[in-house]
Amino acid sequence: MERREFIKKLFVRTGIGAGVAVAGTAGLIGYYQPRKTLYGTENLEGKERIEGSKKVVVVGGGLAGISSSLELARRGFEVTLVESSAALGGKLTGWDIEAFGEHFPVEHGFHGFFDQYYNLNEIFAFAGIKREVFTPAPGYPVIFKNSPKEVFGQTSKIFPLNVLSIIEQSRRLDMISFLKNYKGLLSTVELFRYEYKETFRKYDSIDFMTYCRRGEDLPAFVDTVLHPFADATMNRMEVLSAAEALRYFHFYFMGSPEGLAFKITNRDCMSALINPLEAKLKELGVKLLKGSTARSIQVVGDKVSGVVIDTQGSGGALSLRLESAKVPQKGFGAFVAAEGVPVMIGRTESGYMAYDGRCTHMGCPVIPDALTGGFSCPCHAGRYDATGTPVSGPPKAPLAKLAVTIDDGMLFVRQAERGERLDCDYCVVASNVRGVRELVKASHLNRPEFEYNVASLGEADPYAVYRLWLDRPLASKEFPFYTVSGYPYTDSISIYSDFQEPFMSWVKKHGGCVVELHAYAIAPEDIRPEPEIKAAMLQELHTIFPETGSATVLHELFMQQSNFTRWAPGDHAHRPGVETPFSNLFFAGDWVKVDAPVFLMEAAAFTGRMAANAIFRQESVKTVPLPIVPMHGLFA
Repeated sequence: MERREFIKKLFVRTGIGAGVAVAGTAGLIGYYQPRKTLYGTENLEGKERIEGSKKVVVVGGGLAGISSSLELARRGFEVTLVESSAALGGKLTGWDIEAFGEHFPVEHGFHGFFDQYYNLNEIFAFAGIKREVFTPAPGYPVIFKNSPKEVFGQTSKIFPLNVLSIIEQSRRLDMISFLKNYKGLLSTVELFRYEYKETFRKYDSIDFMTYCRRGEDLPAFVDTVLHPFADATMNRMEVLSAAEALRYFHFYFMGSPEGLAFKITNRDCMSALINPLEAKLKELGVKLLKGSTARSIQVVGDKVSGVVIDTQGSGGALSLRLESAKVPQKGFGAFVAAEGVPVMIGRTESGYMAYDGRCTHMGCPVIPDALTGGFSCPCHAGRYDATGTPVSGPPKAPLAKLAVTIDDGMLFVRQAERGERLDCDYCVVASNVRGVRELVKASHLNRPEFEYNVASLGEADPYAVYRLWLDRPLASKEFPFYTVSGYPYTDSISIYSDFQEPFMSWVKKHGGCVVELHAYAIAPEDIRPEPEIKAAMLQELHTIFPETGSATVLHELFMQQSNFTRWAPGDHAHRPGVETPFSNLFFAGDWVKVDAPVFLMEAAAFTGRMAANAIFRQESVKTVPLPIVPMHGLFA
């Protein structure tokens, strides 16, 4: 594109020319605005409810499974929702901890709910969740390690004023220099060219860091805007597909009619959101099997006939054979069964004892705890004693005991299959990446390409959540939430005592503050033992808010886990879609391949509804309208 043509298109046709004047160009500005639209409008006039009885088993009680179950149940399907954890919610779930003689709710980390979460917001509204549980975020501040803080407020919803308002608000970015940088402007315009097939064809083979560094046309814009915002995908820019990043920015900002607006809950997500959703599921007759794990899918021909589940603590089929000499003389050793299941084995006076090493809270692998002689779950700070009995944290059920036999110096650890079969007419698998991989692997479906695609799904680098009760306030803070950029670990800071109960009330009584530090994706070279990561994150807090250097940590909670979806270059080609080789088996989750521009929580709710719609079409039932941001960028 010639420079003159570019300026004409950007400044004249969008109505910015002559000092961002809009006189006489309102129609053209309106023409180029992103608009909310509908995805897939077929069969919107079908039957309101199913005729007769059809059974659906939904595997996974996160947002994808909840969304799918709600839509199916409201259309008259007989729905059974299977969730391995003791509570629904997935990454929005929560649990109580005890500190200072009180109970405090905790969760997986801070959550922001954006206005363009159309499907998720409709699910919330359907469950009767009131707007009063949300508080609008007052701004989007970014703290940089080596440059001044930036504060991005509510941006314009009018293109291109939305982009220019970010530059205008910035201390580091200069409007005149930005507009004069022709190549940089072209690079920025490319962010508005998102088009699903072409974008993934051109850019899924490279990482987003490589994409941003091409020519270094606008390095300040990359460092100030793109890098800190991209980190919120829970994937590092160095290993994030450039195509996925372009989809992400299109959904959250470049193609969103809503501007940069999001809300936060003034109570924990469990009580504010998940409990009302669960109540609505029960009201619609959904059978909830919490604390149960889907172990395998049973198929006949090209159809699923049933799902085999185990109740919590009953274990699943596994086998392990190892030399007895490998078991430690004291404490427990961690081993892995042939099926990939973690197994804890220790010695007793009369022989050996073994436990299924999957935490009964959410199935994360436990590790031996040298201090207590029992086990701990680093993901959610759960702890068990040497008998496998939970003693603190969210787990409620004990670890499953396994049978151990010895023959000629060899140990054989086994757990017989003791599952219950759930017959079904349809099945929706809406678990996380790890859950769907394990389920498909154990099912032996005899579909090599499909099984390979599922096995290829990956998890992002580990993330950490570090919540601290401090004895003094953060005197220099101005916002309840900060994005952080440039530090090895800390990517955001949330001051819970500023926006969420019961932490606000606790601080009113006792003083101090409650803060939470998040490390979105820890690079392999930065993986350290827990005490070292905690110490590093605490030091980063002292650097960002110096007044905390003299504060005393009254209580703390640290969690490190790996369960967010990986969006690496090349992953997209093998990602499974909502529909599968089996005519009555469907997938849902943010890891599912869709051509719609959705991401994270909205992708979970959207694909959950997509899976329900696929079932509705087979039964000639009216489908659910799926609102989305525009499919394509303005300059696609």
